[in-house]
Amino acid sequence: MVALTATMMVVEIVAGLLFRSMAVLSDGWHMSTHAAALGITALAYVIARRSAHDGRYAFGTWKVEVLGGFASAIVLAMVALYMAVESVRRLAQPLQIQYDQALIVAVVGLVVNLVSARLLVGHGEAGGHAHAGHGHAHGDLNLRAAYLHVLADATTSVLAIVALLGGRFFGWAALDPLMGIVGAAMVSVWAWGLLRDTSRVLLDREMDAGVVGEVREALEADGATHITDLHVWRVGRVQYACVVSLVSDAPRSAEEYKALLRVHEELVHVTVEVATSTTTAS
Repeated sequence: MVALTATMMVVEIVAGLLFRSMAVLSDGWHMSTHAAALGITALAYVIARRSAHDGRYAFGTWKVEVLGGFASAIVLAMVALYMAVESVRRLAQPLQIQYDQALIVAVVGLVVNLVSARLLVGHGEAGGHAHAGHGHAHGDLNLRAAYLHVLADATTSVLAIVALLGGRFFGWAALDPLMGIVGAAMVSVWAWGLLRDTSRVLLDREMDAGVVGEVREALEADGATHITDLHVWRVGRVQYACVVSLVSDAPRSAEEYKALLRVHEELVHVTVEVATSTTTAS
């Protein structure tokens, strides 16, 4: 897939320069980051699997994949910025576009992107079936990053085709750089969403997750127990660790409190500290 993308990237960049189409050139440069993103995705998986049994990773290597997704999001944002700046420049200084040749390249680029998207979807489905019990197909931010790059590529290809058709048949030459700006805006939205989701995991910003409320409800249901300190963070695609301190007038054992949380299968590492209401938790 990477070889196919890299080949098409070179073709589109060269064609965009030769035929003076900003839409095709933007698609080519964006495809170059798509190739880089696929490389980042593959590298993250390789590192995660090779280090899977390395005891220095307290909760495994899942966040290596998330880091790959974060890196891909940054690349995606840089592409959006380049597309916007170059498109504005072409609006101010329009060039004569060779529409027929550029259209052929844009259509071929779209086909390549659709093939890549189908291959990635197939990979995700296979992984989901193979790891159904662990939510492999859901929350895989590394795979999502690669898929968003392909989706962005396909979108810029469609926009390029629309722009070239408009210029070819209706003389709307400005449509070519305008579509570059539209594509940049769409890619920016996807990049922001991916940056938000990956940084949330990397920075352990999970205290608004639904499981936090479920922990509180389960442990404070008897009315005599109160949570004095609670930390919940994600350690896998759908797995969480939990450290909680409790105070109760009639405290139970830590194991009894842990038993109350076992119905929540997403909690895979739970630490409970208990103290009576007249003492201070150690």
